Formats: sequence, C-alpha cells, structure tokens
Amino acid sequence: MAVSRRLLLGGGAALAALNVKRARAQTAKIRIGVLNDLSGPYRNTGGATSAICARQAVQEFGAHGFDVDVIAADHQNKPDLGAGIARQWYDRDGVDMILDVPTSSVGLAVAAVAKEKDKAYLNIGAATADLTGKQCAPSIVHWSYDTYMLAKSTGGATVRAGGDSWYFLTADYVFGHQLQRDATSFIEKAGGKVLGASAYPFPGTSDFSAFLLQAQASGAKVLGLCNAGADTVNSIKQAKEFGLKTRIAALLMFITDVHALGLPTAQGLTLTESFYWDLNDRTRAFTARVRPKTPDNWPNMIHAGCYAATLHFLKAVSAIGVAEAKRSGTAIVNRMKAMPTDDDCFGKAHIREDGLLIVPSYLFEVKTPAESHGPWDYYKLAQTTPADQAWRPLSEGGCYFVKS
Repeated sequence: MAVSRRLLLGGGAALAALNVKRARAQTAKIRIGVLNDLSGPYRNTGGATSAICARQAVQEFGAHGFDVDVIAADHQNKPDLGAGIARQWYDRDGVDMILDVPTSSVGLAVAAVAKEKDKAYLNIGAATADLTGKQCAPSIVHWSYDTYMLAKSTGGATVRAGGDSWYFLTADYVFGHQLQRDATSFIEKAGGKVLGASAYPFPGTSDFSAFLLQAQASGAKVLGLCNAGADTVNSIKQAKEFGLKTRIAALLMFITDVHALGLPTAQGLTLTESFYWDLNDRTRAFTARVRPKTPDNWPNMIHAGCYAATLHFLKAVSAIGVAEAKRSGTAIVNRMKAMPTDDDCFGKAHIREDGLLIVPSYLFEVKTPAESHGPWDYYKLAQTTPADQAWRPLSEGGCYFVKS
C-alpha cells in the first residue's frame, strides 16, 4: 500500500512529539522542600522569603541537565508536625533535601528523620548547636548561625562593655535554653554573673510584663533575650513602654525584627548576624536581585542562608550526579563538604567536618534615625569575629563521626 506524504509527515510529527514527551519524562529531577513557620512568630524571619531565596538560587544555577522543584510547608512550630511532613516528603513526595526549619525543637525532630532516611537536611533557621554536636548526622549541614556563635559575639561584647550582671527572658524550648546556657558560659568566663531567669511558654506568649518586672527587680544590668522573631519584637516594645532601664541584649535578632520595631525603638541595640545586605558589593548585588520579589521583607541571615545553601547543594548535585544525590544524603553532603563554598551572601567559606559552615560573625549596632540614610539602612558594624574564632571548636562538639 502506498504511503501518502501527508501520512508520513503526520507520523513523523507524532513520533517527534512522542520522543519529546519521553525525553521530558526521563529528565532527572531534584526536589527541595522548604519547611518553616509560614504563619506564626517566625513568619518574617524565615517564612515565604526563605522559599523565594531558594528559588532565586535555582534560577541563578540555571540548566545543568536536571530539573529542580522547590515546595514549601508550614510546620507551625510543632516538632511532631515537622517530623511528619519530613517523613512524608522523603518517603512519598520525592523530596531530596529539606531546607531551613526554624524552631530548634522542630529542627532536631527533622534531623532525626533525615538521619534515619539518609537524606539531606540543610538547616538554616534552627539555632541549636546540637545539630553539629551530640545530635549531628553525616547528612546534615548547619548554615548561618548557632547558639554558640550568637552567645560568643553578642554576649561576650555586652560583658566587655560593662554588662556584667544578667537576667534572662527565655523561650521555654530547646533553642531558648541552649542560648541561655551558651550565653551564661561566656558571661561567667568573662567574670560576669547571672542573677536569674524567666522561662515563658512558647509559642503563644504575647504579654511579657510580669517577666520584665522580675528582671527589673533583680537589679541586673542586662536583660538577655533568649528568644527570636515576634517574641523578641514584643519583648523589646514592652520593655520600652514600661521604661525599663536595664540594658537589653537581643541574643538572636534579625534585620526584619529591627524593621518591625522601627529605629526610634531599636536604636542602640546590638545584635549578631552573619549576613547584612549592605555589608559589601556582593551582598548588595544579591539583595538587588531578590528584593523585587520580596520588597517588604529584605533578606536577613536566614534568607541569605537558604539562597547560599541551595546554590551550593545544586553545585554538589551537578558534581556527583542526580542518581547518587537522590540515593544518599550523606553522599551529597560529603560532596558539599569537599567543595569550597562561594556565593554573594557569605563569600568564600567551607563546611567543616561536623557539617558547620565556617564564616565570620558580625556584631552590629542599630543606627539612630538620624544616621539612617535610606530604606533598611539600619546597621553599623561594631565588631567582626573571624571565621576561625566565631564557632565552637570542633573538638568540643561531641559529634560522633568527627575523627579529628
């Protein structure tokens, strides 16, 4: 039977379409899950902006022979919910790496799942130093900050400036208690003392008046805030409203919190971040790229960490191949450790054997309204702690797989 030209062309087109469809179906894919607080006290310090920054990294990474999906979920600051989402993502939804996870109790719960499943977990938002210490795992990386680094920078500087007696206001979960523990260690080593502490229920506390009055009655020179996000903002606002004369040390505070407070209230506060949008030409370039996508929430060190960690993860996937990256979280994290990091947020750095990113920490003082010359121009640099001095020594962490 003769085959018409029309039938031949039609068949060729159909075959071509089928081949394209097959090629698309066979394209390798990496899936990243951003797990954080989208609706509670940490929604601005991480939240939707973390996912935006992760997607920015994917966009800039470009085409390297595999596709990348970024999905997001709200853990509501509940460890059981966070662990459940992590398990579902790893087991059913094809997620290869979980990112961010503020709230240390949730972060530790997700870490346990990642360790069990041998899946990658790049922690940005949870501060607990245990993630690279006694609860470490070879498939975990800790980016941007931890309780030791914060306590050493802000706590140490406050004691040196004469704040040698402290009272702590502490969120009653693992992050708050570890931050208080680490800060106490630095205070006492510097010759200071802790006069007392109040632990408050987290989440759900919005009235801090009783705790602030206890701090004032203690006679302490410094009120140490072992909390974050909206709790920090509310604590400082209420302290100012009550006319509290005690110096305030916000041990974990972000530029997003300063923005929420406003410079008239926040001026003079000291805080530590490992990233500031106006630190150098590279940080300004990154912020210029991401700012149109999140104009009302400029990036802090969590958002920067989500960008930088995602970018480095994708570079490592490209180096070892998608199949190996999907097979083993330990394999992909080992590759990340073997490769030096380099990005516009943190510059050149490296990931230590225990999974900790080693970068400098910066102590900033919040500007007065008269010193600020534009939107989000909030910080002046007070002190830099070099990368090799900012973090807990490797030998003191207690991570079980560290050989040195």
